[in-house]
Amino acid sequence: MDRIAACFDKAKAARRGAFIAYLCAGDPDYDTSLAACRTLLAAGTDLLELGMPFSDPLADGLTNQLASERALASGMTQEKVFALARTLRKEFPDTPIIFYTYYNLVLAHGVETFADKCVEAGVDGVLTLDLPPEYAGEMLASCGKRGLKNIFIIAPTTPPERMEKIAKTGNGFIYYVSREGVTGVRESLSPTIGPMVEEIRRYTTLPVAVGFGISKKEHVATIARLADGAVVGSALVNCIGNIHGDRTQMLSKLDATARELISGCPLA
Repeated sequence: MDRIAACFDKAKAARRGAFIAYLCAGDPDYDTSLAACRTLLAAGTDLLELGMPFSDPLADGLTNQLASERALASGMTQEKVFALARTLRKEFPDTPIIFYTYYNLVLAHGVETFADKCVEAGVDGVLTLDLPPEYAGEMLASCGKRGLKNIFIIAPTTPPERMEKIAKTGNGFIYYVSREGVTGVRESLSPTIGPMVEEIRRYTTLPVAVGFGISKKEHVATIARLADGAVVGSALVNCIGNIHGDRTQMLSKLDATARELISGCPLA
């Protein structure tokens, strides 16, 4: 069952962009993180991107770095990340879940063992931030045998010949990073998103999702017109990081923020 393809097909049939939500697993603790994921999925999230907390998240801005710190400080481990995904899979059998991770965390298990654990937990794909296609042979082979998707990133600085290589190597969907730099909330979107998405589509029929900096309903609406899905992370993570000690208020803010963002998905 290809849940990733199904979610994009469903969104396209409904004439809307897919909404992809990112949270760091275990932020601020296991139980609250599970409740936060449930909140996003109940609000209408099409695909959940779970970050595996890491002590050196080079591609992440301050918001997501602090989320990783909170998760690790609370005692979150990789085994607990798998357990969280396993619980969500049982409760939301049709919603795709992918891991957002770094290759050191994969190697800590061994590539084959990591892939086995992903499958056992019901995970659909892996986005390994620091693993370029040229060095992804073992990961691609291990995941391919098990039906796991490998999602790769294309950046604004990616030249056409490399864009083609990435597009033909990856599967599931292509993640286009809308701006140079790290993750984080931005006030405006880059004017180059539309042309870059069109360029990517020259090389692949995979869905194209756009992330980094998307933080408003208007941003989501723009991305829905230009691409197949919008990825929102920091704007959701801030709902956790900015509210301390009041879980009810935190989840209420997260729910309201997600629903506001998701309301930008339908095409006009």
